Amino acid sequence: MTLANRPLDATDLAEKLLGPPSAAPLGGDITVRSRVDFATDDRRLISGVWESEPGTSRWEFLTRGEIIHVVAGRMVVTEDGGEPVELTAGATAYFPIGWEGEWTVTERLRKVYVVYKA
Repeated sequence: MTLANRPLDATDLAEKLLGPPSAAPLGGDITVRSRVDFATDDRRLISGVWESEPGTSRWEFLTRGEIIHVVAGRMVVTEDGGEPVELTAGATAYFPIGWEGEWTVTERLRKVYVVYKA
């Protein structure tokens, strides 16, 4: 087991623009930062830290699912055909394989995630 004993700084994360295969930005570029902390050899299970600047994006979990715990920030997730749900620091959410919808990050978001593949 590896434990971090210091606060995570944004410079500890690799920066890039959000894009496929993760998600499709709607209405402009969205800067994200991430770090993988754990992955199985076959990459069917991956865990780490992810951060996003504000923006709206389309997510389709067709071949994978994700469990997240929001550490900081705020976003609204809306499953296709569903009602918007606001997630803030302390919230945990589950996006099962087959979930499709939009994420709107309204305040820089940091989450811990676990992605799993069927």
